[in-house]
Amino acid sequence: MQPINRRQELAALVTRYTNGKGDGAHKTAIAQLEFMRESSVSAGLCDVFEPILCIVIQGKKETLLGGETYRYSAAQYIVISVDLPLNGSVVEATPDQPYLGLKLNLDSTELCDIVTQIPYNSDKKESSVRGVFVSDADEPLIDCALRLTQLLDAPRDIPFLASMIIREIYYRLLIGEQGEAVRQIATSGSNMQRIAKVIKQIKADFKEPMRVEDLAEQANMSPASFYRHFKEMTSMSPLQYQKQIRLLEARRLLLIKDIDATHAAYQVGYESPSQFSREYSRMFGAPPMRDIERLRFSSEA
Repeated sequence: MQPINRRQELAALVTRYTNGKGDGAHKTAIAQLEFMRESSVSAGLCDVFEPILCIVIQGKKETLLGGETYRYSAAQYIVISVDLPLNGSVVEATPDQPYLGLKLNLDSTELCDIVTQIPYNSDKKESSVRGVFVSDADEPLIDCALRLTQLLDAPRDIPFLASMIIREIYYRLLIGEQGEAVRQIATSGSNMQRIAKVIKQIKADFKEPMRVEDLAEQANMSPASFYRHFKEMTSMSPLQYQKQIRLLEARRLLLIKDIDATHAAYQVGYESPSQFSREYSRMFGAPPMRDIERLRFSSEA
């Protein structure tokens, strides 16, 4: 069977599982697996994404990381290997042909177990890689995604077979064209793992002032090496990363709590409300309260 036919079969299944449930993310009986559905082109959604694999089944999407744009369409996949603030937009979708995606959360422990079983040239010099990449989904990977989705029609098989198929998906990623980047997710002491740990620390303490020298010490790197690897992996400096985390949290607070922009600024670590407003406008395209009004209006429309 040709890859396009397997993809069409997968699209039919995901369409059936998401019909009548509206747009957005849809959880499944398999804990790591979600389906994405959008029936129209959507504006960019800013959020912090944890390590995932997303296979596009139908339609097109683009993701912005810093100043870089990643475009991917049907039979392609995107992997996010570290926690990253991203802006994702659906750029091709209609009610008759909605955007469909399959999202799988990546488990670094499982990946690590598989990495140890695959031969690898340990003398090869480790290179820094971006924390997000796009590749074509070949027939074996599409076939894995299809078989995993088919398990939803056989609930009693899920506890035994789902983990086996997910392991096969990890294996396909590791032997694929982006295998080096996937390997670093699960390799103890790799540049990616060391930077990933620091990223989690920045996320946890985003309100606090930080020094690159302290972060570099946590990563067991020199400040210059840490800064270079961090920027290569995230497309931004540590300070820019912290700023985006702060602004995303402020936006979330403004949406769910009855507070003004000044209170939001102080709650996420800003000392200057005017600086907060400027940087918020630069990131989201409008001052805080106007942006929140726009978001609430679009959600009600």
